[in-house]
Amino acid sequence: MQAIWNGQVIAQSDKDKLIYIEGNWYFPPDSIKTEFLQTSSTPYTCPWKGVCQYFNIVQNQQISKDNAWSYPEPKPSAIKIVKKDFSNYVAFWRDVIVK
Repeated sequence: MQAIWNGQVIAQSDKDKLIYIEGNWYFPPDSIKTEFLQTSSTPYTCPWKGVCQYFNIVQNQQISKDNAWSYPEPKPSAIKIVKKDFSNYVAFWRDVIVK
């Protein structure tokens, strides 16, 4: 599967390596082209997954604010619910096409 933003593949992995949580595909850390991600200061804590890290997606002078996120240290109970450790996996939304 691929995550595509402005015609550029920003993540790519086999579907069986992704994790599907609450309607979003989470890509493994080694499948992310990190040169497109910029750490955001936007705070968020999910009640059941834990502290979230948002990322802006950036290419040249284009930016898509808070359009990607991950959970660097998900709650142990969340890992148990998901049945897989999704630490640092990255999900995308809005103008990122995942297919």
